[in-house]
Amino acid sequence: MTVMGNRLTNAVNVTVRKTFRRAAGKAQAPNGTGVNGVHPDAMDEETPLIGRDYPDGQPPNSSFWWAFFLDNKGTPGTDHPNPLVRWPTQLWNIGKVTLLSSWINLLLVFVPIGIIAGEQQWSAPWVFSLNFLAIIPLAAVLSFATEEIAHRLGETLGGLVNATFGNAVELIVSVVALKAGEIEVVQASMLGSILSNLLLVLGMCFLLGGIYNMQDGSEQSFAQGTAQTTCSLMALSSASMIIPAALYGALDRSGDDHKQDSILLLSRSTAAILLVLYCMYLFFALRTHKRLFEPEAQHQAEGEEQEEPLLGPWSAALVLVVVTLIISVCADYMVDSIDALVATGKISKTFIGLILIPIVGNAAEHVTACVVAVKNKMDLAMGVAIGSSIQIALLVTPALVMLGWAIGQPMTLHFETFETIAFALSVMVVTYTVQDGKSNYLEGAMLLGLYAIIAVAFWVSPTDALDKVGGL
Repeated sequence: MTVMGNRLTNAVNVTVRKTFRRAAGKAQAPNGTGVNGVHPDAMDEETPLIGRDYPDGQPPNSSFWWAFFLDNKGTPGTDHPNPLVRWPTQLWNIGKVTLLSSWINLLLVFVPIGIIAGEQQWSAPWVFSLNFLAIIPLAAVLSFATEEIAHRLGETLGGLVNATFGNAVELIVSVVALKAGEIEVVQASMLGSILSNLLLVLGMCFLLGGIYNMQDGSEQSFAQGTAQTTCSLMALSSASMIIPAALYGALDRSGDDHKQDSILLLSRSTAAILLVLYCMYLFFALRTHKRLFEPEAQHQAEGEEQEEPLLGPWSAALVLVVVTLIISVCADYMVDSIDALVATGKISKTFIGLILIPIVGNAAEHVTACVVAVKNKMDLAMGVAIGSSIQIALLVTPALVMLGWAIGQPMTLHFETFETIAFALSVMVVTYTVQDGKSNYLEGAMLLGLYAIIAVAFWVSPTDALDKVGGL
C-alpha cells in the first residue's frame, strides 16, 4: 500500500480512502446487520451502495444476472473475444462500478433535476439548491476516479494527480464564477475551503478521534514535524492576504488614485511567488525530506495488502472527463442563480462562498478524514484536513489570480478586512493546537466552536456589507 498520502501530508492523500474501503470490507456485521453486511461503525462515504465482499468473491447462490447488475467489483463479459460484446460490457462495467462505489451516489438523482431546473429557469432558490445537492455526489465520483488513476501511476505521479484533482470541484466552481465576474464568490469560496478544512474538518477529527480513542486520559498523536511545516506554510499564506489588505488601507488613506493598479500588481507578483513555493514544498516533501512526513504511515502500512484498482486507467480517465463536464454544467447553473438568490435579501454572497460552496466540494473528504481519525490514524487525517488547505492557499488561489489576469478579471489577494482577520485568527488557533503533535476532543471542540462563531458572523452580516467592487 502506498504511503503517498502521508508523504505529501498536507498536499496529497492517495491512501486515505483505500484504508477506509479495506477496513469497511473486513468489518462485516453479524447476521447481515448494517448496510450490505458492513457494520455501521465501519461505513464511510465509499461503502458500496450495493454488494459486499465475500470470501470467494461471489455471494451465495450467485448468478450471472447478479454479477452483471449488482457486483461492484466487475462484470462478466468484459474480456469477451467478440468486440461487439466486449465494448458495450466494458462501458456498462465502468458506469456500474462507479455508481456502486459509494452510498453518496444516491444523490445523483439530483443531477438531471438540477440541470432541468437551470434550463427551465426555475426560481433561484430551487436552481441553487438542486445543483448544490447534485455536485456533492459528483465530487465523490470525481474523487473515486482520481484515486483509481493515481493507484496505477506510482507514488510520485499518483500524488501529483491527487494534488491536481483533490480540489477540482472548488476549482471548477471558482473558474465558472470568475468568468462571470463573481470575484467576491471566488474569494469567499477559497477562504471558506481553507477555513472548512482547518476548523470544521480538523475539529471533527480531533473531537471524534479523541472520544473514540480516549483511554486513561491518553491523547492521539501525529508527526510533529509535519504539523510544524504545514503551520508555517499556512502562516505564510495568511501573510499573503494581510499584506495586500494593509497596503490597500495605507493607499486609501493617502488618497492614491492608482491604488487598484498597485494592489493588482502586488497580488499577481505574490501569486507567482506562492506557486514557486508550492512547487518547492512538493519537492521538499517528495524528495529531500520525505522521511519527515511518513513515520506513522510506514508503520501502519506494514502487512497491509496491495489493493487492485477497480477501473483501468483509460476507464477512470473517461469517468474523470465526463464527471468534470457535468460538474461544470451544474456549477454554471448554480453560479448564475447566486445574484437572484442574494437579491432576496436572505443570504449574502460571502456566506454562500464561505460556508455553502466548500461543503459541496469537500463533503467526501470530510467523511474520509473523520473515519480515519476514529480509526486512530491521525497522520492520514491531518493529510486530508490541513493538506487540502495548503493546496487551496498555495496552489489554487494563486492560480486563480493568474487566470483572472489572463481573462481580464481583477482577481486579487486583497480580501475584505473581516475575512482576512478571520483567516489569520484561525491559522493562529490551529497552530497553537497542533504544534505539540497531539490532539484530544477538547481541542476539537475549540476548533469547531471557532468555526461556528465565524459562520454566524458572516450569516448575520448584511447582504452588501462585505461586498467589494471588482474584488478590490
